[in-house]
Amino acid sequence: MTHIIAEPCIGTKDTACVDVCPVDCIHPTKDEAAYESAEMLYIDPDTCIDCGLCVDECPVSAIFQDEDLPEEWSKYTQINVDYYK
Repeated sequence: MTHIIAEPCIGTKDTACVDVCPVDCIHPTKDEAAYESAEMLYIDPDTCIDCGLCVDECPVSAIFQDEDLPEEWSKYTQINVDYYK
């Protein structure tokens, strides 16, 4: 996995990151039925190309490169993976 969305996204679900993603790896989008019920947004680890464009666009600083993810949010690596299973 290259980038992970973590706890600050919960309840925010700002989609600025979705708009800049060149490979459409952040879901659910506002156009998807799952958006309303989703707690947060998630990055597909199989699609992400590690471009980093989403990091600067996130207004709540919820997106981290995997090696920069704070230890207290390490569980979000698996949470992002599990969303796409």
